[in-house]
Amino acid sequence: MIGNTVPFRSSVGTKRDDGGLRLQAMTDYTVEFTPSRVILDPYDILAPVARLSSLDALRGLIMIVMALDHTREFFHNGAMTFSPEDLSKTTPLLFFTRWITHICAPVFMFTTGAAAFLWLERGHTKGQLSSFLWKRGLWLALLEVTAFRFAISFNLLSGPIFLSVLWALGLSMIVLAALIHLPIRLLTVISLSTIALHNLADVWRPQSVLWNVLHRLAVFPLADITFITAYPLIPWFAVMALGFCFGTILKNEPAVRQRITLRLGLAATAAFIALRLLNVYGDPSPWTTGLLSFLRTNKYPPSLLYLLMTLGPALMLFSCLDRRERTLPNPLIVFGRVPLFFFLVHFYVTHLLTYPLALVKYGQAAFTLQASPAMGGNAAAFPAAYGYNLLTVYAIWVGVVVGLYPVCLWFARYKERNRSWWLSYL
Repeated sequence: MIGNTVPFRSSVGTKRDDGGLRLQAMTDYTVEFTPSRVILDPYDILAPVARLSSLDALRGLIMIVMALDHTREFFHNGAMTFSPEDLSKTTPLLFFTRWITHICAPVFMFTTGAAAFLWLERGHTKGQLSSFLWKRGLWLALLEVTAFRFAISFNLLSGPIFLSVLWALGLSMIVLAALIHLPIRLLTVISLSTIALHNLADVWRPQSVLWNVLHRLAVFPLADITFITAYPLIPWFAVMALGFCFGTILKNEPAVRQRITLRLGLAATAAFIALRLLNVYGDPSPWTTGLLSFLRTNKYPPSLLYLLMTLGPALMLFSCLDRRERTLPNPLIVFGRVPLFFFLVHFYVTHLLTYPLALVKYGQAAFTLQASPAMGGNAAAFPAAYGYNLLTVYAIWVGVVVGLYPVCLWFARYKERNRSWWLSYL
């Protein structure tokens, strides 16, 4: 048999016009072999055949944009002392440098749910999907408090533990593992209702660890360790579940799904503008005057307006990306095929780059081997006015993305050639 193999219980073979051999499993899935590579990963719900290339392209785009925000947090001088959304101190360029990256987390959650639905449509059972989701979810939560924590501070034994995007992604996958067994219409109602109504709970602030994890940005001690719930579970799990429901739309013909997706994106964007103008519900921070105030919505936890503001344009963007097929080595597909790998590697590379640059500028760099002040580090340990201007930040960001492209391309191709189950966890 040419190429790598994947396990199946029984099969029949038929000859193809291109000389390859198609083996069709009688029970689980279809495995297709060509003289050069295998097409199907039975383990990974993020495998390219289990979803549209446009989903890969959208995910790849947001990974690139995400890297800009992390580069800013490590290098920008303003990030050491104030939030880019502090309207009393920020500039329009700095504000929009941060604002454009707001799209990343919602799209990452949403497309994960959509990919899960498409994987289910490949002939798998809900039991198989549930098993993968909760296992992958636990793995991501573990990475949050180990590999990602070390990338932030190069220390696992001291400092606060951030419960951020990997944590929320992992817990949302665990919740989705149960929710997929509901009828799709009921799950759609639950998802939309959670997203639309969760801001009603903003006024409820019980002092409990459970509520901190569920729906509150909080700093709290637990067993002599300080935790920071940057990404509470509600409503992130609903965003992922809504993405799963959105998968039903992806089953349509390209022209149909593009039209539906565009209309949904326009509707969500229009709803954001209308609700924001009313200024009575949807975000804990009402806007005052000016465009920046209008666009400054709450991410921790993500408000209804925040999600409408980000998912609306994301759906329109997906509709545009869906009009063209992309394959490796297109950069959007490369980064979209290996998002977790890129996420972790780019964080380590970006943090490590602070050392030589600080050595050149300040003559010392030991202080960079800890969390930056923007990520909870001790600002007193850094030189006064530490950091670089925004132009330098953009240059470093471009360098990191371009430098990691060949590494991610190698890994994406490696995953294509090797279908080991453990690769689905990287």
